[in-house]
Amino acid sequence: MAKQITLTKRPFSVKMKSMVSSMKQSKLFTKTKKENPANEVSKNAQLLIRGGFINKEMAGAYNFLPLGLRVLNNIIKIIREEMNAIGGQEIFMTTLQRRELWEKYFKQDRWNTDVWFKTNLNHNADPDGSRSREIGLAFTHEEPISNMLEQFISSYKDLPLSLYQFQTKFRNEVRAKSGIIRTREFIMKDLYSFSKDEKQHEEFYERVKKAYQNIFKRVGIGHLTYLTFASGGTFSKYSHEFQTVTSAGEDTIYIDENKGIALNKEVYNDEVINNLGLSKDTLVENKAVEVGNIFTLGTKFSDPNLVFTDEKGEKHPVFMGSYGIGPARLMGTVVEALADDKGIIWPESIAPFQVHLLALSEDEKVKKEAEKVYEILLKNNIEVLFDDREENSAGEKFADTDLLGIPWRAVISVRSIKESGVELKKRTEEKGEIISLDALLKLLKPNN
Repeated sequence: MAKQITLTKRPFSVKMKSMVSSMKQSKLFTKTKKENPANEVSKNAQLLIRGGFINKEMAGAYNFLPLGLRVLNNIIKIIREEMNAIGGQEIFMTTLQRRELWEKYFKQDRWNTDVWFKTNLNHNADPDGSRSREIGLAFTHEEPISNMLEQFISSYKDLPLSLYQFQTKFRNEVRAKSGIIRTREFIMKDLYSFSKDEKQHEEFYERVKKAYQNIFKRVGIGHLTYLTFASGGTFSKYSHEFQTVTSAGEDTIYIDENKGIALNKEVYNDEVINNLGLSKDTLVENKAVEVGNIFTLGTKFSDPNLVFTDEKGEKHPVFMGSYGIGPARLMGTVVEALADDKGIIWPESIAPFQVHLLALSEDEKVKKEAEKVYEILLKNNIEVLFDDREENSAGEKFADTDLLGIPWRAVISVRSIKESGVELKKRTEEKGEIISLDALLKLLKPNN
């Protein structure tokens, strides 16, 4: 008889959709690969390409295939929910940017000194038809959003305001060797806040900190991710990064485990340590990947063009902040931080499917039972990848399951049928056990 197991509530419910998207593996676009791709040194690129999640177009540019896009969209969904929860309003801006905006809103010569892509419009596209026009492919949007907001902010009653987008960015990255963690073309969630003064800005800034911490917790790496003090650069004394500890990291951070905060190596000195009330004796050095950052911009981009009128009729520049997360970089970091020697380990909240169903025999009874379980899972809104391939051995199927990293593996075999159940195993555990189909449904069925 099938063995009953104790059911535990999962920390985060899986995505609810009006129609569940599931797949038979025999029909899945792309196949798994046994060997690592040539010219890829990062773990995330090796595993994601072998698993058929991404395809390399060129150095620093990757295509997202069906499995990879499912994961990426799940991450974006979590980020969107957290941005909406703090009052962010989603927009979508152009990638093409005008040179004059950069010269208008940022007095330093950022147009020529920053590393990015530029091109010229054909002279026929220029309004006066007389000359070529230099434009850029965006790597950030402070200038154009400041320009746009001049039309919509005029009074203190218009503030505070926060706008965000998921937008393609381009950066002429000189170190494009870290898979999808460091690329030349990528999607960024960039949020911009507009406040009447520093106090109002700081209130929102703290809410963003908490929202970011929620995001990293929900995608499964909150226990490895630290709020990290870094240089504020041109804009402020400090900025804040969110750094995930992994040996693949390019940054060095110093962590105070008790306080749950860290320092980037670039600001690691006695003065900063003392200012933050830390001690060198409690700081532990680690390698880490930056998965998010938040900046106080102040009035660098608003003064003198983006201004509002206060209650007394006096004009002031808008006080701004900028907050970024790269969903694909976050996806790559999850792979780097959580994968084992067998393959990827996706947290349930972002996995491409909830369960990987395997039919382990060509026996007609096994195939019929597997099809039946597949249909039952679909009817119960459980997202499932069904390995119905007949040409692959049990060993090959098990290896693919470990590589793809779907949280649960459910096996239909002669043995499981004999014991009137399904053999279920978590990706992070060594052994599975046969449970009843009812128990399987109770464990996997999304919460209503």
